Amino acid sequence: MNPALTGVAGAAPVVAMLAAFACAIGGAWLIAKRRDRLKGVLMLVMAAVLVGNVLIWTL
Repeated sequence: MNPALTGVAGAAPVVAMLAAFACAIGGAWLIAKRRDRLKGVLMLVMAAVLVGNVLIWTL
């Protein structure tokens, strides 16, 4: 991990990854159950953006 990420800033990537997993699971569930396809796709896109942000923060 980047040494600049200390304290609360070190927890931000962890929280973002938990949110990304939750959004990916929720989005897949919405698509699979045919509840609301648009919201499911948007949740999957949001999960991808969160993972991208974590990669940028940690590199």
